[in-house]
Order: sequence, then C-alpha cells, then structure tokens
Amino acid sequence: MKMRVGIIFGGRSAEHEVSIQSAKNICEALDRERYEPVLLGVDKGGVWHMGADSSMILNATNPKLIALNRSAPEVVPLEREGQGLALVSPTSGAQLGTIDVFFPIMHGTYGEDGSLQGLLRLLNVPYVGADVLGSAVGMDKDVMKRLLREAALPVPRFMVVRARELSHCNLEALAEDLGGFPLFVKPCNLGSSVGITKAKGPDQLRPALEEALRFDRKALVEEAIEGREIECAVLGNDQPEASLCGEVIPTHEFYSYEAKYIDENGARLKYPAELDGATSDRIRALAVKAFTVLECAGMARVDFFLGSDGVALINEINTLPGFTRISMYPKLWEVSGLPYPRLLDRLIELALERHRKESTLMRQAFPEPR
Repeated sequence: MKMRVGIIFGGRSAEHEVSIQSAKNICEALDRERYEPVLLGVDKGGVWHMGADSSMILNATNPKLIALNRSAPEVVPLEREGQGLALVSPTSGAQLGTIDVFFPIMHGTYGEDGSLQGLLRLLNVPYVGADVLGSAVGMDKDVMKRLLREAALPVPRFMVVRARELSHCNLEALAEDLGGFPLFVKPCNLGSSVGITKAKGPDQLRPALEEALRFDRKALVEEAIEGREIECAVLGNDQPEASLCGEVIPTHEFYSYEAKYIDENGARLKYPAELDGATSDRIRALAVKAFTVLECAGMARVDFFLGSDGVALINEINTLPGFTRISMYPKLWEVSGLPYPRLLDRLIELALERHRKESTLMRQAFPEPR
C-alpha cells in the first residue's frame, strides 16, 4: 500500500506564501508509486484545509500571487485509539482518511518554531524535521547564537533588544559595542529575511529596531560581516552528514525577501561553491557540529559568512529551509549526488526511524495495572 504523506503548509507567519511554494514542489516530486500526498494547508486565520494540488493552491505559477484556496474543505487531525491518526471534518465529524507520516513545511512562526512539532508529537505521529526543542532553538536567533557561542562555535558579535527596552536603550553604546555601523537588525523569531534592515548610521538604527519589533518581541542587532555567503545542507538523525557547500551572490544590497522570492534576478546561487578543499571541509564540519549542538534532526541548512581572511562565522541555522526545486537545500543535495525525489525519500525514512526509536522509550514510571 502507498504511504499517505500529509504535507502541512501555509500558516499564520509572514512566510505563508513561501511555504506554499515549497509544498507545491514537494507534492509534485513525491514518487506516486510509493506515496499518496495529502495537502493540508493552514490559512492565515489558523484554519486547516485539505485537498489536492489543483484545488488547494491558487495562482500556482506566479510567486507574487500564489495563495491558499480557503474554500477547500476544512479538516482537523485527531488521534483515534486503535486507528492511528485520522483526518476529520470539523462540521460533520466524518473521517476523511488517515496519515502515515507528516511533512511539515510551514515556514516561520507557529510552523518552524516548535509549535507545530509539539502538536504532531502530542498526536504521536512521525514527522519530518527537528523535534520541538531543535525547532524552537533554531528559530530563536538569540538563543541559537548563545548556544553556539557557549559551544565555542564562531558567530558574529550580536546583542538583543526587547520591545520593553527600546524606549530607554542606549543605542549609541550598543552600536559601539558591536564595532559601529553598518549593523543588521532582525526579528529574533522569523525567517526568509522578513523584517530585516541594514542600518548604515545612528539615525537608521531606531527605525530598524521598530521595524523588526513589528514581527517579534525581540530584535537581534548584529555586526555586518563583509564576505561571502556560504550555505551547507545537513541531513540525518544520530549520524548527520553535510552536503557540498553553496554560495549566495545577491544582486541586491543584501539577501532580502524580495531578492529571495520576488525578483528572479535577486541573487545568483552557485552550487557547489568555489572553495578550496580545506575551507570546504572546515565549513561542513562546523555545519554538522551546529546541527548537533542545537539538537536538530532530519534536516537543516546552516548559513555562514566567509571573510576575506578565511574565517567562517555561523550566521544561522534553518530547520525547515526553503524546499522549492530551486531552493539551496535540495540543490546542494542534488550536486552532492542525492536528487530531489530521493531526498524526500530519505527525509521520510528519517522521520519513521526517529518515531520508531522514540516509541521504545518508557513514558510512565509505573505501567498501568491490567
């Protein structure tokens, strides 16, 4: 029998549209001889919808207009004793099928930050990607960088400003502590370069913080690193492996949301990157170490800054990276010898493997009496 794969996408974050593109590509690439994809789209109000590719995704060929079809039937996942995980209509109560493994590709807040992973864990189902802890840590740039720094892994200098601190924060001293301008200001819990500003002088720092704090209660202020943007994909559970490295060469001032997803000429991606063997090996080893330190599983993309002095600094980790056919994560595995459909196979295998191992753990101090 074919395995039913529930692809969860959309969501309430600013990365809603990016997630739709990823889901569309995953659905199209799954081997129909082995899998039956089930599209589960979460609209911007948090309602779950279920359907086929053609009915779920509107304007599928236009990244500027792509959207979730909110008129698709609503659905809720429920664990039913003896039946596993079932999809149920919230209006009629009718069962709409079961799911064998979930493939969450809901980028950003509520999808990539451990919220969705917590729900799937409560439902006791296998799912692709990092667990609750790894997802939450990977999403929070503040906590992520502090853990990497604690593990003696190289990161740029950074400081955090919370919303409650902005009115009395000494921004002049903050900028001086980070080496002066320019500085990058980012929401701590968001991705796809949403809410990021490059502050080039003192007059731009407060507006940049206000912009970042529109999206999160914490903003990261980080030194601007002059150098190349190198990315490395990691795959695995207990024995993760790193792909060859790739390079992002933005044509915009930095790799913004528009450069990533709107302007088709916003950046040039090179895979593999032109690196000498020693530098490539060092970055790949750092990527695996970061993956392990941050309690990741399944997949992640680790992003680096490579300075002219040859020093590589970890920018961030993405536990649910973009997954379109032209996204860096699948492209890096493709040039490493693992094509897109086989990569999906491997991620599903890793999800099932982890679920089997976790199922053997004791969850009760004393077994229930018979």
